[in-house]
Amino acid sequence: MNALVMNCSPVRTGATARIVQIVSAHLESRYQVKSVCIDDFHVRFCKGCRSCHTTAKCVQQDDVDAVLALYDWADVIVSVSPSYWADVPGQFKVFIDRCTPWSNTHQPHAAIRPGKRGYSIVLRTGPGMGECERIIQTLEHFYGHLEIDCCGSLGLCSIEYKEAVEARKDEIGAFCDKM
Repeated sequence: MNALVMNCSPVRTGATARIVQIVSAHLESRYQVKSVCIDDFHVRFCKGCRSCHTTAKCVQQDDVDAVLALYDWADVIVSVSPSYWADVPGQFKVFIDRCTPWSNTHQPHAAIRPGKRGYSIVLRTGPGMGECERIIQTLEHFYGHLEIDCCGSLGLCSIEYKEAVEARKDEIGAFCDKM
């Protein structure tokens, strides 16, 4: 089985990236794992032309198809996202917008293989879980339109720098045991 661990942050060396490393290492005993960062890909803004609503294809040429090929390859998808003003980072939101050709809200639509399980890990610098829950809802909404089963989420508060992640390593590992 295959697992994709997506760093939804454009930062490749911060706390989100450290969580991606922990998750990837934890899953490697059970899955073939690929870890990627949204910033590894060139994703253009959606133009809102709605052409994809009738063609199931986007008129723009960039790396969205390559990212969706990874989603198609994976049996398990783990999205790890920091909070950027109480939501996913803009780079990842642009990717979500560009997945409209794969959205089940219109026909025809493209599709990835069925039977995928999706998990979310969200972190924020503040102490309240409400912001994490909002981001988890964004990720689960995205999963739902791609017909990825939402199977679990973990919110981590009070994490600003990657050094703070180490104290939560066991908690992250226990969450990974459920995947």
